Amino acid sequence: MQKELTIIVSPKTAADLMAVKNSAADHLGIKPAEITGIEILKQSIDARKQSVRITIQLRLWINEQMPAKLEYQPEFRQTAEHSPVVIIGAGPAGLFAALKLLQLGRKPIIIERGKAVQERRKDIAAISRNQTLNPESNYAFGEGGAGTFSDGKLYTRSKKRGNVTEIMNLLRFHGAKQNIFTDAHPHIGTDKLPAIIVAIRETILAHGGSILFETRMDDIVVENQSVRGIITHTGELIETESLILATGHSASDVYELLHRKNILIEPKAFAMGVRIEHSQKLIDQIQYHCQVRDEYLPAAAYNQVVQVNGRGVYSFCMCPGGFIVPAATSAGEIVVNGMSPSNRNSLFANSGLVVEIQVDDFPEKEIHGALAGLRYRQKIERMAFQNGGGGVKAPAQRLLDFVKGKLSPELPETSYHPGVISSPLHFWMPEEISSPLREGIKLINKRMDGFLTNNAIVVGVETRTSSPVRIPRDNESMQHPQIKGLFPCGEGAGYAGGIISAAVDGQRCAEAAALIV
Repeated sequence: MQKELTIIVSPKTAADLMAVKNSAADHLGIKPAEITGIEILKQSIDARKQSVRITIQLRLWINEQMPAKLEYQPEFRQTAEHSPVVIIGAGPAGLFAALKLLQLGRKPIIIERGKAVQERRKDIAAISRNQTLNPESNYAFGEGGAGTFSDGKLYTRSKKRGNVTEIMNLLRFHGAKQNIFTDAHPHIGTDKLPAIIVAIRETILAHGGSILFETRMDDIVVENQSVRGIITHTGELIETESLILATGHSASDVYELLHRKNILIEPKAFAMGVRIEHSQKLIDQIQYHCQVRDEYLPAAAYNQVVQVNGRGVYSFCMCPGGFIVPAATSAGEIVVNGMSPSNRNSLFANSGLVVEIQVDDFPEKEIHGALAGLRYRQKIERMAFQNGGGGVKAPAQRLLDFVKGKLSPELPETSYHPGVISSPLHFWMPEEISSPLREGIKLINKRMDGFLTNNAIVVGVETRTSSPVRIPRDNESMQHPQIKGLFPCGEGAGYAGGIISAAVDGQRCAEAAALIV
């Protein structure tokens, strides 16, 4: 007999499968020996009360043999001699579009401006070590996209948009651990994700696909309102009638190119703010109601949303046991992001804290049109650079000083390796961002007593939450309404917000692009 059951147990019990089995047997009033098979379906932490508990959903086999679990085996076809689909960008949208094309029998050609993941590591290390930024190879650009070196969070609400299970299966097939299926908020970790990206690359190449690294698209060839190919930065023409544009939301030059060619784009709401960093010990104490975290519990996270004068202020990409990293893509700008290794063992916990920015908020929108949000983002990133002392050092302020509007004479220790410099973020950040942030922090502190402390630090600026531009497309054909064969895709086109949703969108675009021969 099969039976599904939900049990609520201590963290210690949850860490021991035999103890879980005994608890399930006790719940059912049977002997543990009668449970002949057990599968964990989902596991989550409930920290709402003083005693933290773990909720586990189980599938049990009682007095019958548990069937052998069949491993997922995708069917990829050899595509070397088939007609190509060109994909711009090797982030989640681009890579999973390529995998879908292999399944459909179309040859993917990925054009990636950045470097392969191994070489990319060196450029990322140089940002902190030498204070030098390679505008084509950094935390945003390169194999795997922005997610490769920023945590690898897999949580998504986009289940209605496509087959999330297939994405998770493909990640597992390429090396992710089984717990991505069971954890309520799964993540891979920035130390593990690069190997998975390499395995995906090997699958693409083994089945006839191509990946051109350090190759930037500088133009799109359009004839009679149809895609005919692209021009690379070397002047090479690569012909195609199907072009998947999966460039990510940091590729400002792509928006500039489309705008210059009078290819329709639209301004889009997004969010901007700062990174807030506390000691992980403090976040553990607040969230788990303890002085010392239970050894069986992971580093605590938080997720906060508040309203300030009708404007949303919310935590974004929270990284327990993580690091703040420099995510700029051009000289003269400062952008920060967060990441965590798989074991989340850093002494720090950081999160973006951002404010909703609506299209009507964009300054000079009549002048800049569809690029008004991009111009606003660029302005704030340049302000952060100017107030950070140059290089890749970031402007920072103690959290309580930020809320009270005081300059911090000195700063606490931070995980941001390039270094920080004391700066009055409350003063130079636009009032429509600074004021809601400061009020929002007070509201969050009412829910998380101790959150508002001068031992925490605010680091600026967090601006790359999502794209400030949407590239429109038809919901059925997935194509741009003006240009046949152009498939705007993923975060950069304004249709996704994270690894899984971008991957799902990439697969949907690939299915549509494969129909054009």
